[in-house]
Amino acid sequence: MAAAPSASADYVRDRQWVMDVFSVDDMWAQSQGEGVIVAVVDSGVDAGHPDLSGQVLEGKDFTGGGNAQQDIQGHGTAMASLIAGHGHGAGNDSGVKGLAPKAKILPLRTLRTAADRNADETWGAAVRYAVDHGAKVINLSFANDGGHTLSDGRQAIAYAQAHDVVVVAGAGNVGFSTVSEPAALPGVVAVGAVDRNANRWDESNTGKGLTLMAPGVDIVAANPKRSPQYGLSDGTSDATAYVSAAAALVRAKYPDLTAGQVINRLIKSASFLQHKGLKAPDQEYGYGIVRPYSALTMNIPKGPEGNPLGRVQLVDDASKGSTSSATENTKTKGYTSMGAIVLLVGVIGLLAVIAIITSLVVARSRRATQNGAATNGTYPNSAYPAQQLMPPPVQQPYPSQPHNQAYGYPAAPPQAPQHPNPYTQQPPHQDPTR
Repeated sequence: MAAAPSASADYVRDRQWVMDVFSVDDMWAQSQGEGVIVAVVDSGVDAGHPDLSGQVLEGKDFTGGGNAQQDIQGHGTAMASLIAGHGHGAGNDSGVKGLAPKAKILPLRTLRTAADRNADETWGAAVRYAVDHGAKVINLSFANDGGHTLSDGRQAIAYAQAHDVVVVAGAGNVGFSTVSEPAALPGVVAVGAVDRNANRWDESNTGKGLTLMAPGVDIVAANPKRSPQYGLSDGTSDATAYVSAAAALVRAKYPDLTAGQVINRLIKSASFLQHKGLKAPDQEYGYGIVRPYSALTMNIPKGPEGNPLGRVQLVDDASKGSTSSATENTKTKGYTSMGAIVLLVGVIGLLAVIAIITSLVVARSRRATQNGAATNGTYPNSAYPAQQLMPPPVQQPYPSQPHNQAYGYPAAPPQAPQHPNPYTQQPPHQDPTR
């Protein structure tokens, strides 16, 4: 888009096909995300971008110093604009608008450049910060393709879930038949990408645990690193941002709903559209393509307060009223307090005996060495090499640029739609116009 014409702002608005298929004017009559904070755990967010002015909170930089309101890479700003962009110019008719233009963005910078590694301990700390600073939705537009989330990340997500926060993450951009973590973790809304024809993007990961699909192909978004401050991309990062925005819309309109009930509403209002014969959850489309307007207007019972997607077990003592897995295991084995005490005493006694025997052996070894026994191999010193420390576990590196392998900026050729607007094709018993 660097070669966009001079009327770039209008051009940008015209490229936002998502605004049309989601009928945003009707949607915004129901909710615009007022009063909801969405945390964007990413490369920072440019608070000075004209489409985000006034929307970006102070946030925090977790990369060792710096300003979370600065974005060297541009990815975080793009995600924030899809969530809460409000456009600019007369009537805000130019630039990018997000689905929840009145939500606030909490920028949490966990990487600065495309070469940085987005470590679990770093983004995990950012997730906890988001929870403690009022975020009701957390957007994780990245994936650890082929790797597993370490304890820092898992427990941070568990902490968020225990504190009534909706966590949304991208399924991955490498075409795997498995959903990448952290999206694959229990309770996380795992998001895949579809194009303007409501067909799954070829590189969007599939598999068990996929929750929702959202637009993620030919997406224009704010980007301070490009001229004129906009870029074009494909990926589940963008789709994740749209689902986070949909969650913010629901949380704004239904503030009494728990995070689990918000997720339930998003799932129940989703649709497979023209894809007939699929059964939810489907390995390629999850529970369907997100429909924000329907999520706001359909008559959906609250349902249970818990997360319908499950939850990560929290073992952090910081969680109020949480029970550690170790305690639960003790309960299931039927140990009584007295039994545990008896067992403890027995273990202490056994350790004492072992210590005495060890002392005698060491003393004997020393005497034997002094008497020349070491020369005939009875207790050679080489039999007791210095203890080797286990090397730290090697973590799978994160992609150099989260969920943005196709984050180039040339204008994509126009696609011929298979249907005038497939997003209006609904199965029976659902809103026929959204």
